[in-house]
Amino acid sequence: MLSLIPWPTVVDGQDAAPLALDVARLVVPDDALAVVAAEQLEAVGVRVVDTVPGQEPAEADGATPVVLRLDAAAGPEGSDNPERYTLRVTTAGVEATAPEPVGLLHAVRTLRQLVPAAGEAGAAREVPAVVVHDAPRYGWRGLSFDVVRHWFGPEDIRAVVDLVGAFKLRVLHLHLTDDQGWRIETPSRPELEKASDSQVGGGTAGFLTVDDFRELQEYAAARFVTIVPEFDMPGHINAATQVYGALTKDGLPTEPYDGIEVGFSRLWFDNPATEPFLRDVIGDVAAMTRGDWVHVGGDEVHTMEVEEFARFVELAARIVREHGKTPIFWQEGARGPVEPGTLLQYWEPKGEEFARFVAAAQAGARFIMSPGNHAYLDMKYTPEHELGLHWAGYVELRDSYDWEPTAVIDGLPADAVEGVEAAVWTETITTRDELFSMLLPRLGAVAEVAWTAPERKDWDGFRARTAAQAPAWRAGGWAFHQTPQVDWPTV
Repeated sequence: MLSLIPWPTVVDGQDAAPLALDVARLVVPDDALAVVAAEQLEAVGVRVVDTVPGQEPAEADGATPVVLRLDAAAGPEGSDNPERYTLRVTTAGVEATAPEPVGLLHAVRTLRQLVPAAGEAGAAREVPAVVVHDAPRYGWRGLSFDVVRHWFGPEDIRAVVDLVGAFKLRVLHLHLTDDQGWRIETPSRPELEKASDSQVGGGTAGFLTVDDFRELQEYAAARFVTIVPEFDMPGHINAATQVYGALTKDGLPTEPYDGIEVGFSRLWFDNPATEPFLRDVIGDVAAMTRGDWVHVGGDEVHTMEVEEFARFVELAARIVREHGKTPIFWQEGARGPVEPGTLLQYWEPKGEEFARFVAAAQAGARFIMSPGNHAYLDMKYTPEHELGLHWAGYVELRDSYDWEPTAVIDGLPADAVEGVEAAVWTETITTRDELFSMLLPRLGAVAEVAWTAPERKDWDGFRARTAAQAPAWRAGGWAFHQTPQVDWPTV
């Protein structure tokens, strides 16, 4: 049984001896790919010998050749997906082919999962002979990560980039502003830094400088992960109004907030201070962002009439587009005017607005599916679980696995689904180990929903593959929740 998550399109086991892979000699198209490919193999204890990009490996040091080669013919038969790849493991070595470098890295990530974890008791450094032809179902595969309710700094965010990359996710959506704090340096509004040193329950916090954000994006991009920043408005805005009292109805600053209630803060569209503030913040965030998208929130504005809210949606989307980016809103953005190409992120499983969502799709919007009862990984696993909330219910591993993105919104055309994104909110999460224990193993389940065709998914197979990955998670220092839905190996 191969412990691959997400499960590939085609897996052909080979009647051949396994391949020894204690030492690998990489042959790669470029230096940048060499670095991240070596990183993947070294993470599971394979020693990588330096090689010159593009050259055939020399027979030296007992190294096994791992050849990465660009080839438009790679991938499943008939696929034109730019992320497709083919991985071949034979007794002679490893060959990975793909039309684009991202596919080559996906192939190496698959290879990484085939290597027994470093330190695994009695594990030989052998990889089974296999041929994999693979391509993802959806292009948008991501994780939304709240660094506001509790502050997680650059090193933690890099660790999350590594985790999402390991499951072949392509997007890390950072929720950077909320009632409790402001987590991004905003050059045109430097006083917002005053709202950075706060979080749920009190204590010191922080924010990403312009340099921090640039370096994080560079780190992620080298691993083919795009960081999508979120500035949440016109609600979830108390951190800003505590600094800029002119944004409130009475012109007075609000008090700092370290609780977890939502829906009480708001901007006022007709306030003369509002549009300049939106233009400054969205402009700064867009200028700092190397990806194509800027998320402008729009959720949980409980004290605003629909007409005023719609004006915010139109203005925010217009400003984002003026800066050459594509706007993303939470699902509430469907209450405003929707232009073709706008992304709406569905999160509320109760579905009161399904007709509105269908109308938005007909107007050209596309949907990222993040239903709280399946994809919100800050929900408690069970009533007894010590971390998490449960407003969307209790989300065990199988809940994160057994759902179909095209069936979430009644009447929504299947081709209006852009992809799938998990989410983790940090009201109750304070450390990296707590964070990872909420993400693992459920993030792998959501990743398989996003990558694998429905007819190739199998719950029992997924349970077994999840158990088989546990030694690698332990060896890598990744905390995880040992749900009773999986028969975990003994340590």
